[in-house]
Amino acid sequence: MEAATPLRQAQVRTVGDRVVVDGLVVEDECAVRLVREREQHGDDPVRAIRDAVEIGARVLDREQTGANAEYVKAEFEKASQGVQQEFTDKARTIAEFFEQQFASVFGEDDGQLAKELERRFGDGSAVSVQNRVREAVAETLTKSREDLMRQFSAADDRNPLADFKSAAVREIQQAAGRSDATQRALLQKLGELQKELQALRDEKDKLEEVEAERERGTAKGRSFEESLFETVDAIAAAQGDDAEAVGDVREATGKVGDIVVALDACNGPPRGRIVVEAKDRRLSRPAALAELDKALAERSADFAVLVVPTEEEVPAKLEQLREYNGDKLVVALDGDGGTLALELGYRLARARVLMKRSDADGLDADALRVAVERALGALADERKVKQQLTGAKGNIERAYGLVESMAGRVRDHLCEIDTIVRPADADPASEPTDDQLAL
Repeated sequence: MEAATPLRQAQVRTVGDRVVVDGLVVEDECAVRLVREREQHGDDPVRAIRDAVEIGARVLDREQTGANAEYVKAEFEKASQGVQQEFTDKARTIAEFFEQQFASVFGEDDGQLAKELERRFGDGSAVSVQNRVREAVAETLTKSREDLMRQFSAADDRNPLADFKSAAVREIQQAAGRSDATQRALLQKLGELQKELQALRDEKDKLEEVEAERERGTAKGRSFEESLFETVDAIAAAQGDDAEAVGDVREATGKVGDIVVALDACNGPPRGRIVVEAKDRRLSRPAALAELDKALAERSADFAVLVVPTEEEVPAKLEQLREYNGDKLVVALDGDGGTLALELGYRLARARVLMKRSDADGLDADALRVAVERALGALADERKVKQQLTGAKGNIERAYGLVESMAGRVRDHLCEIDTIVRPADADPASEPTDDQLAL
């Protein structure tokens, strides 16, 4: 069976000052992992590929510049070695020439000086020895010096170093020109790289400022906080409680705590306070408990509830709808927008606060505990049914009927909890409407 022929070939072309890539497939493991991580974090994969191409292009350009510099250096060293070898050869030639010249002049047997001395100091010489020797030596030395000077000062073939001098000067001038051009190019490229580096640093600083601003404040989950307040306000109003959004209000020593609920504040003086802290990210166990302790202190509350969007954001090593230290609770909202978990957590926190008050001495703690456990069990059954709905689409109608029945049981248990904790002379709490529960 023949291999499948690709329908489209990858094309890369330049259009103006842009590069257009069409049908290109990258199989690099690092690139695939980088794009996948960006996609998982909700980032734009196109921007990740664009950043990788731009940064890689700058790195390649920088490496090419370094390679050019190394090439120039190697060429200059090669030229220097050639010049040195040529200089050595020329020097050897000159030394041999000088040796021949001196041998021809001062040779013991056939040198000009020896012959002249023989002629001047021979037995048959009738000339004054002292004067002739002086003149002969002076003449010979003068002639040798002039010959040597002419040979080294002439610019033609008579000078054995003429070619070497010309070649050396030419090579040095060319090498100096190439070195100057390379240094200018390197300086220009270095300036461009410095500008790009500064731009990258500025961009990094901006991103860090945006991230710090997001962590600090205004955008830490404002929409989630507002939606949570509407839901808590509906649940609290049904119990005669007064909920207030205080996320931007400084109280006591700080602003920790997004919602404060005054129990029975609609009927008279509040009988206690519950603080609700909204977090749209996962905290560690120590950080979560410390945040709730701080909220209790800064909002002067009796009970603190930490609310997160889903079960994935529940703090590590903590469980939802489980009391910690007798005054803290964690609630994870249903991903489908259900409010039963939050309503159960609110009723439990409310019951705990009222039980601590002096006017709740007659409460049946055992009955309250049994009602809470039944409510938690019913809530767990409701979640199981919802999970079954995801995989069993054929039983949707029947499963949703079970869900509504379970939800009704949970609300009945919540009413039972409210009846237990409410004083005998207080007005019965009204049940929340469907519109309030839908929030």
